[in-house]
Amino acid sequence: MSNYGDIPQASLRGYVGFDTLPTQINKKLIKRGFQLNVILVGETGLGKSTLVNTLFASHLIDSKGRTAPEESPRQTVEIQAVSHMVNENGVKLRLTIVDTPGFGDHVNNEGCWDPIVKYIKDQHAIYLRKELTATRERFVQDTRIHCCLFFIAPTGHALKPIDILVLQKLTEVVNVVPVIAKSDSMTPDEREAFKQRVRSELEYHNIRLFPFVDEESEETDPEEIRLNQEIRERVPFAIVGSERTITVGGKEVIGRKNRWGGINVEDPTHCEFIHLRDFLTRTHLQDLIETTAHIHYESFRTKQLLALKESNARPHLTSVQPLVPPMDRLNRVFPDIVP
Repeated sequence: MSNYGDIPQASLRGYVGFDTLPTQINKKLIKRGFQLNVILVGETGLGKSTLVNTLFASHLIDSKGRTAPEESPRQTVEIQAVSHMVNENGVKLRLTIVDTPGFGDHVNNEGCWDPIVKYIKDQHAIYLRKELTATRERFVQDTRIHCCLFFIAPTGHALKPIDILVLQKLTEVVNVVPVIAKSDSMTPDEREAFKQRVRSELEYHNIRLFPFVDEESEETDPEEIRLNQEIRERVPFAIVGSERTITVGGKEVIGRKNRWGGINVEDPTHCEFIHLRDFLTRTHLQDLIETTAHIHYESFRTKQLLALKESNARPHLTSVQPLVPPMDRLNRVFPDIVP
């Protein structure tokens, strides 16, 4: 039932003009710009950097892949965040890509997910601290992670135990979108069978992926419900990334060549790249942002403030204190934020 269902409807005797509110809001939002923060998680060598560059049609982060035999192996050894301002038809998007070290690369991988989970929680903590300051900024810069692209190796068998563990940890704190990297290494039949096995495992282990079924209600738009169902039926997205242009059928396309011919990244019969791109940028970008704020951040905020209440801690800000209180004081106020 609508929140306004019990309020009697008034009949207008003339034009007032408040129907221009959506236009007013739209103008202000476009002027201010938008923020999207994406974190990349997966094993080393799955083409995380290449996929992101392909998704946003820009060279945002450098690939770690070797281009010559004499080069030494390169890999991300610490969490790195890179921000770019992207402008498309007058709409500005501040895009932050967070690259993480490949997990599962060591003999002992116990707790390999901890730095990633901590980084995501730290962004919630930073936002919460800014909200609680006496003289906060008019528009708090949002560094909270809106989407986690989780890369699955194209083994063709099943999810690895380490994948399941990391997914269980990540889905508690962030919107997770799983993708099968380098899916052109499998035949279409192998790819579909692999997707089915992955979906079965995700369901068996109760791994809650975005978009969430339990967040849909009677008020959810039917078109949105249909789109969400289509997404769930495609997860995990079988994708191929490339920053190169090749010729396929006499046309220049984004793709890569192999011994059997050319892979057109934007051809839905070759891979599901366009479905992933449409999902992330054209249909669910705002939902990713709102879900982060209303579910993941709200859950974090509630836990921290309840802990603050139970500890009877009270921050006392004065005019001579900096905008962000000292770390030792924050550690006492928010004991779970900083180890």
